[in-house]
Amino acid sequence: MSIPHNHTHYRATDKLRELINDNGSILFVMSRFGIPLGFGDKTVGEICAAKGVDTATFLAVANYTSGHEWDDAELSLQQLIDYLKRAHLWFLDFNLPAIRRKLISAIDCSGKDEVALLILKFYDDYVAEVRRHMEHENSTVFAYVESLMKGYLNRDYTIETFAEKHSSRDSRLSDKLSELKSVIIRYYPQEGSAEELHSVLFDIINCENDIATHCLVEDNLFVPAVVRLEESLKSQGAGYDEEQIPSDENIPEQLSDREKEIIGCIAKGMTSKEIADRLCLSVHTVTTHRRNITAKLQIHSPAGLTIYAIVNKLVSIEEIKLQ
Repeated sequence: MSIPHNHTHYRATDKLRELINDNGSILFVMSRFGIPLGFGDKTVGEICAAKGVDTATFLAVANYTSGHEWDDAELSLQQLIDYLKRAHLWFLDFNLPAIRRKLISAIDCSGKDEVALLILKFYDDYVAEVRRHMEHENSTVFAYVESLMKGYLNRDYTIETFAEKHSSRDSRLSDKLSELKSVIIRYYPQEGSAEELHSVLFDIINCENDIATHCLVEDNLFVPAVVRLEESLKSQGAGYDEEQIPSDENIPEQLSDREKEIIGCIAKGMTSKEIADRLCLSVHTVTTHRRNITAKLQIHSPAGLTIYAIVNKLVSIEEIKLQ
């Protein structure tokens, strides 16, 4: 179905049900603005007014996420923050846990299948990283912006500090989920019915797309709006909030560089002798490294180490020879 009335973008006078017919993902936008169903044939403007939602902000997000022209000149930063916080709740409290339950049902997590347990561990690690990312935004970034909205700048922090790391962090999260999906497709030796695993893979793909869109809203709507507010406050000679903004926590590396090299070699199918020759080590040293790797990761099979290597970017999938 085309955009209502052949517009190049959604408008306040369009009926909301027509937007949903045009793009089903508008349902997510509605939910994150706190707009329930059951609105009949009312227009976007009528529904937003009835629910206390800023129409311009709703339309900017709806148009942007639908690939249409958007106008972000009059965004309500507070409502955009509320939108992003509701999205965080959706991912952390509903969508990601639901995918985990389906994943457990689709693969053998009884303890007999090491590859299945490793896939689940990687998924849990991914969710933990998403949680750290979103909780940092909730506690630090949004708190900073709310301070700006009260008229205070911060000497040690600007939205650019967040934006510089945000894109690379988003890319890492997206790549990790995408690679986990590829690993399941290519390496999990499924037995029996395929429906459950196919269903959870479909959910992972949808989640991957939803998170990517969410991050783009932050990059291209939220961050520019905050920059405009910062510039306005600076031009007005606003005062400073001296409260220190906490920095991201650094996560220590579990493996040494040499151990990562050896895992990569194992994933490529090399024997201990071949690894020793490649890295100019003795076979005894390689064996010791392999024993340490097993102790650190609790992964005992080459197949398990192969998946670890792929998901953690020690090798690419293309470097692995499928048997």
